[in-house]
Amino acid sequence: MPQKTILARSVKPTRPSSELEELFALHLRASGITGYVRELKFGPNRQFRFDFAWENEGLAVEVEGGTWSGGRHVTGKGFESDCEKYNLACLLGWRVLRFTGKQVKSGIAIDFVQNILSVNNGMIVRSVDDLEALLGDANA
Repeated sequence: MPQKTILARSVKPTRPSSELEELFALHLRASGITGYVRELKFGPNRQFRFDFAWENEGLAVEVEGGTWSGGRHVTGKGFESDCEKYNLACLLGWRVLRFTGKQVKSGIAIDFVQNILSVNNGMIVRSVDDLEALLGDANA
């Protein structure tokens, strides 16, 4: 049976989306990137959620707000919780990309995701040369 294509879906949010998450979602739509889930809960009996996730690709994006203003992600407790979340994701086979607000606003985040989703045709990055080939003009 062919796999159903997911354009985008969300689970019931536990909190309102941030302005940065909404901006990243706008960038995804403008770039024609589909197949993601917002606020995807993962892990057995866990309350962890990814901001954006492509389940079939095992790829997640986290938009880390407040990095320069003392937000939750840079407090001791928040940082520790994030470490637990990302380590669990790794154990479960997820690739997690983390972007700051500056990276979202500048377009670096969407460029990186576009490259991974479109260029990653079986390519595994094992060297700086592979990374440069993957990123192409994104760093130019």
